[in-house]
Amino acid sequence: MTTDGLKVTRGQPDGSTKMAETDWDNKYSPISVRKFVRLDSPTKTGAVLLHGKNLVVFGGTGVPFGDTNSNRISVCNLERKEWCEVSTSGELPQAIYGQAMVTCNGFLYVFGGTTGFEYNSDLHRLHLKDCVWEKLEAHKPPSGRYRHEVAYDDSRLYVLGGGTSWVCYSFDQIPAYNFLTRHWEEMPCRPSPRPRERPQDNTTGYPSARRCHSCVQYGNAVYICGGYNGWQIFDDIWKLALDTMQWTKLPATMPEPAYFHAAAITPAGCMYIHGGVVSIEENRRTSSLYRIWLVLPSLLELTWQRVNDLIPNLHKMSQESLHSIGLPPQLMDRLKQ
Repeated sequence: MTTDGLKVTRGQPDGSTKMAETDWDNKYSPISVRKFVRLDSPTKTGAVLLHGKNLVVFGGTGVPFGDTNSNRISVCNLERKEWCEVSTSGELPQAIYGQAMVTCNGFLYVFGGTTGFEYNSDLHRLHLKDCVWEKLEAHKPPSGRYRHEVAYDDSRLYVLGGGTSWVCYSFDQIPAYNFLTRHWEEMPCRPSPRPRERPQDNTTGYPSARRCHSCVQYGNAVYICGGYNGWQIFDDIWKLALDTMQWTKLPATMPEPAYFHAAAITPAGCMYIHGGVVSIEENRRTSSLYRIWLVLPSLLELTWQRVNDLIPNLHKMSQESLHSIGLPPQLMDRLKQ
């Protein structure tokens, strides 16, 4: 699940948990645009994650929303740059959109979502070896929802926020599915302490209830940002430590409030945020791309970032040219990704 590129669900920590500078950067390493084989049935608000060298897409809907839902799995191999549809069997999930998913322990877990008329709280998992779906029945599942996020550790799957057209769910208690007991639990969270440097800060100790936020996971730390509660767009960033269930409100905020945006984190701990709705009244969307370090980056990562900023066409240079500027072999390998 970990590559040298962006990672949707979980990265591997280097032992550093201290947050670095909180300034956002909108100057990026260039991302070359490559032609991919087109997905036969493009959908919106499906769930997407990166698994190895494969981009996995599940579900989604066409326009108008709810009329042409999907419960298919499509995979894009990032090396061959080709799409294919995965044939599955077993107890397939409903054709839905707005669900959340994650891969762990050899399974693809999918929770929640909506048909456009009903919101469900179903939990399914796909055995990645044989592509067989299994519905996980459990007592007292969480309320049905969509546009939530999920995270995980060795023992549980955590459901973060989300809601329906008329309600959003809070973050003071987190629904969690216990892998061992196969039961749902309510995990009480600890509120974020008031910052010593800002004693006048009266911000609540928990994130406000919301849906359509983004979420990335770095080891046992989960970060959510942005989102929407029906009348307000958020720009705040929160961290949840899964080992202690401790919330911490970060001093940084997004460059502009947004929801329906996407976020990903690199294995080194740099979060990228792209797109989203930034105005309710105008229904205005953005194509902006921002990044922020959530942990203290190594000198190698900072140097690599700076080199890419200064040499936008680095990925097009020959091996000889790269050697001549002193680029080490481990960084050359990144250009092959």
